[in-house]
Amino acid sequence: MAIGLVVTGVLTLTGISKGVTILVLTGALAGLCVLDVLRLRSSRANVLFFKAFRYLATPREATRVASSTWYALGLLVVVTLFPLHAAVSGILVLAAGDPAASYVGRRWGKRPFLGGTLEGTIVFVAASFCVLAPRHPPLVALAAALVAAVTERLSRPLDDNLTLPVVTAGVVTLLRTFT
Repeated sequence: MAIGLVVTGVLTLTGISKGVTILVLTGALAGLCVLDVLRLRSSRANVLFFKAFRYLATPREATRVASSTWYALGLLVVVTLFPLHAAVSGILVLAAGDPAASYVGRRWGKRPFLGGTLEGTIVFVAASFCVLAPRHPPLVALAAALVAAVTERLSRPLDDNLTLPVVTAGVVTLLRTFT
């Protein structure tokens, strides 16, 4: 969540150009890709990765690209392809909705829903709506939150750190053109 808030703060408060932002995100993504290649080719590096990021890394990342790499790619795609207001909305949904759903789904989720839990999905929609509503008309915020929630559950084989910001930014952009 912190990364998403920092990135949106930088995008909205500093006046850094889109070109510089894309350059920085491309560099971050390249660095993360190199780290993924190194750790996936070296079991020792992979063990170190899991020790260093034991609270963030998930077991599925032991043999796959790390979620942080997908996150950086998602940020790069939305900043590159969408207007700033839509990119920030996509990043905020990723920053707020995804961790809230994960926490609630793991802790209190009881009812299965699309590979997750209904409780987690409801919290995803609520958290996403809360970050979108101050930025967009209520119906746009609600529609984007609902589409993002379904996207979060159906992202496989892609990682939701890529699909969530892109789909959210796309929905916001599309709906804002008609409202």
